[in-house]
Amino acid sequence: MEKVAQDIILKPVITEASMEDLQAGKYTFKVAKTANKIEIKDAVEEIFGVKVAKVHTISVRGRHRRMGRTEGKTSDWKKAIVTLAEGSKTIAFFDGMI
Repeated sequence: MEKVAQDIILKPVITEASMEDLQAGKYTFKVAKTANKIEIKDAVEEIFGVKVAKVHTISVRGRHRRMGRTEGKTSDWKKAIVTLAEGSKTIAFFDGMI
């Protein structure tokens, strides 16, 4: 079964560090754990209509959390930092955050 672009790109990551990378044309997304760099590149190009130069992926380990005496662990997830090609238009969703 083929993956749909919306199944690969789950949501944007909005942090101070990711907002600083916007000036360099780098956008950060939470992606499916099974997605590879080629699938992520194709999904970003399809959803946002931009040209992607590079994709860096990071597997983020879940953290241990406590609520009172109950202990748990947040789930593991995958982060992708997408660098747009020179001359490519920006992603409109992030334009108001710069």
